[in-house]
Amino acid sequence: INVLFGGAMGGAAVSTAAKGEQVQRNYRSGSADDAGFLMSNADSVVIVPGYGMAQGRAQNAVKELCEILKEQGVRVRFAIHPVAGRMPGHMNVLLAEADVAYEDILEMDEINSDFPATDVVLVIGANDVVNPAAKDDPGSPIYGMPILEAHKARTIMVIKRSMATGYAGLDNDLFYNEKTMMIFGDAKKVVEDMTKAINGTGH
Repeated sequence: INVLFGGAMGGAAVSTAAKGEQVQRNYRSGSADDAGFLMSNADSVVIVPGYGMAQGRAQNAVKELCEILKEQGVRVRFAIHPVAGRMPGHMNVLLAEADVAYEDILEMDEINSDFPATDVVLVIGANDVVNPAAKDDPGSPIYGMPILEAHKARTIMVIKRSMATGYAGLDNDLFYNEKTMMIFGDAKKVVEDMTKAINGTGH
C-alpha cells in the first residue's frame, strides 16, 4: 500500500475559515487500477455512499463492484449516514433500486465500531458525513455532528470529481490523511474502472 501511495502527490490551495488565507495542503491521488488492486487484496471493504453516487447514478455500478469483490472472498458492507444525499434515506433508496442485499446495508450506529478493523473504506461522493472535524475540531461549524468514522480504517479511498468542498462548504481533513487516496472522476466511470481492474486480479 505504501508503494502505491508513494506515487502521485497533489496539492490543494484551501482557504482557512478563520483568517481566509490560502494554505497549501498535500493529498495523495491514485487511479481506479490502484484502488481495484487494494480492494481485491483486502479481507474487508466498507463502502460509504454519498450525494456523488446519486449525482453520478452510480448505484448499479457499485452493486456490480460489490458482487465482484464478494466473489473474490472479500467481505463487503455499506455504511449509511442518515443525512447522506439530499434527503433522509436517500442512499437506502438508491441501494434498494440496485438490489443491494438488505443485510449488507448498515446504519451509522451499527457500523462505526467496525471501522478500525476494516482494511479499506471506499467513500463515493460523500464529504461532510465523513469529516473528522465534527469530532476533533471544536471550532468547526459541524462540531458535534455524528459522522461515519471512516478515518479510523486502515486505508481510505475517496472518489470525488475534484477537491471542492461539500454541502457545508468546509474542507475535509480526511482527504489529506496519510492513509487516504483520492481518485478523481465521475463516480460511475471510476467504479466501473475499478471493477474492470479487479476482474484482472486474483484475491
